[in-house]
Amino acid sequence: MIILGIDPGYATLGWGCIRYERSRFTPIDFGTILTPADMEFPLRLQCIHNELSELLTKHHPDFLAVEKLYFKNNQKTAIDVAQARGVILLAAQQKGIPIFEYTPLQVKSAVTGYGKADKSQVMEMTRRLLGYKEVPKPDDAADALAISICHAQSCGTPLKRRLANLK
Repeated sequence: MIILGIDPGYATLGWGCIRYERSRFTPIDFGTILTPADMEFPLRLQCIHNELSELLTKHHPDFLAVEKLYFKNNQKTAIDVAQARGVILLAAQQKGIPIFEYTPLQVKSAVTGYGKADKSQVMEMTRRLLGYKEVPKPDDAADALAISICHAQSCGTPLKRRLANLK
């Protein structure tokens, strides 16, 4: 199965695409979608939609895994990221790609086995699981790869996929 993981954002959106078969991870590609700070916000959303739609067409993922939002402080940022997240979900929905959402705690648990792991631990395990010599950069893309791994760990077997489709 091919999984496209998304670390949502409106200035920098991280994405990571992996294949998961027979309990093995194979990295396919990763990167970021960047929008300039001086661009009008609706145009930033359009840019995200267009570039993500191209990625979905290019990689043909079986699943899209996206991180759920969690913000403590800045409500303005939370609202803007939520709007970008809506565009992400729309792009996947338009292509008929099933969408799964994971909290940061779920991602940390799936990748490291410990829900309170720090960022460096998650990055290192992502590197190891995907067989990279170095931690993928930038961090947003590495986070997206971790989200892809989380989905594979959560829904990787035929039984788990069947159970997920029943929900």
